[in-house]
Amino acid sequence: MKQFLLFLLIGTSSITFAQDTTVQKSDLQSAAKLFDLQFTPKEIDTLYSDVIDNIANYKAMHKLSLPNSVPLSLWQLPLPKHAPKLTTGAKLPLTKVELPANKNDLAFYSISELAYLIKNKKISSLALTQFFINRIKKYGDTLECVISLQEDIAYAQAKKADEELAQGKYRGLLHGIPYGLKDLFAVKGTKTTWGAAPYKNQVINEDAFVYTQLQKAGAVFVAKFTLGALAMGDYWYGGRTRNPWNLKYGSSGSSAGSTAATVAGLVPFAIGTETYGSIVSPSTQCGATGLRPTFGSISRSGAMALSYSLDKVGPICRSADDAAIVFNYIHGTDGKDLSATNVPFNYAPIKDIKKLRIAYAKNYFDQIKDTSRNEWKVLASFKKMGIELIPVNFPDSGIYNFNIMDVVIGVECAAQFDEMTRLNIDDELTRQTKYDWPNQFRTARFVPAVEYINAQRHRTVLMQQVNEVISKYDAIICPSRGVEGNQAAITNLTGHPVVCVPTGFDSKYNLPTGITFVGNLYDEGTILNIAKAYQQQTNWNKQHPALFK
Repeated sequence: MKQFLLFLLIGTSSITFAQDTTVQKSDLQSAAKLFDLQFTPKEIDTLYSDVIDNIANYKAMHKLSLPNSVPLSLWQLPLPKHAPKLTTGAKLPLTKVELPANKNDLAFYSISELAYLIKNKKISSLALTQFFINRIKKYGDTLECVISLQEDIAYAQAKKADEELAQGKYRGLLHGIPYGLKDLFAVKGTKTTWGAAPYKNQVINEDAFVYTQLQKAGAVFVAKFTLGALAMGDYWYGGRTRNPWNLKYGSSGSSAGSTAATVAGLVPFAIGTETYGSIVSPSTQCGATGLRPTFGSISRSGAMALSYSLDKVGPICRSADDAAIVFNYIHGTDGKDLSATNVPFNYAPIKDIKKLRIAYAKNYFDQIKDTSRNEWKVLASFKKMGIELIPVNFPDSGIYNFNIMDVVIGVECAAQFDEMTRLNIDDELTRQTKYDWPNQFRTARFVPAVEYINAQRHRTVLMQQVNEVISKYDAIICPSRGVEGNQAAITNLTGHPVVCVPTGFDSKYNLPTGITFVGNLYDEGTILNIAKAYQQQTNWNKQHPALFK
């Protein structure tokens, strides 16, 4: 929550306020009794500064006028009210390729290349599945990225894919392709641990929507991958998920295992989720292509709920084309998630990308004084393509006047895990620092309901104002880490889609760097096309960590 450490583990909030020191720790102990709660002195010591920050945040909110006509944002639906009419659909061709001389090269084939091999019976789904399972067994412990290997399910689904193909039934580009799930998605007969010690033996008798969609597409489920405990960071009950480029570092999170496994070639793709950076952050840190779709584009039924008005599902891949292929099969709703909608996915090659209106966030780029940084090189790449980039101030200053995200995410997450705090189950979580869930849940108990509701109403205003700016362009290019100000908070609150792609490596740690393309609501197709154009120009997405080749 504080300093944007909930999921990003990158960057800091640019909003600071004068603190109120009239509230004492003894006041918090007394106030807790009003909510039928009891906190230890150590717990009060840990949450005290957060409560002081919250009070300052409320005071900043109180300075802003809210007309009576501004509604509450529940159930969350992005603006505009009516989805755009997109009717073309997705056009996703196979890529002709041969089996590699070195079988290990298969680990980094694109989805469309693997699909070509399977459809043309140059390799069976069963053989491909065995290949990736062997890689998971070989490297999974090294990366600390696997919670459970699902061999029985995988081999059964692979055999079915081969049998159907022999009968002339081909389901599409994911037919027979192995993949993994972030372990907050329920699959009948498997454990769903949420990455947290209290739930490591939990079994949920339900199939998540995204799993059923991939099953219908003929994809092969091989593993459940790690996530930071209860979807925060990269620390889980079994350790810390590692960065495939340098094992001394974490992968970031919370879609930690899904990202590390994809980048290391343990699976062709995996599914992650984002509430406040959990796809973008690890994708940037590890060098993946991550798509965080428009809020509500994919039903979250069967997934762990963290924040109902913020949680999103998305694919983590190695290219924009791969992300488009996966999103094409998993978007939509089963009617169980009241925030989810069925909106057509329009993805077809754009013949002349120069006709698009592509802007860049000048106010963020101006903070990067070193013009040799990779963020500036991204802009140069687009200019080489003949694209005239439009400088724009990303809607931040004067719009995001107080920390809406802290109020919204804190309360909603604490509500989802109410009993964890009340029954002291939070003591079982392996991480107990100021910035981990146990303390964040306790801090949220001191947020008044009135402040939460009014923060949501201010969020409605934010959605209207931000959409008005973004809708003038086909995409806005933003830095993915460090200097992006409040972009990550704002676009997660407004529900706008983003895709992040690798852009090279930093000079200090030699870890991947990335860039983010922010798009219009429900227009994932355009930003994926823009990302594809960049990847064709640079090929950074085709760089793979040497340890896993």
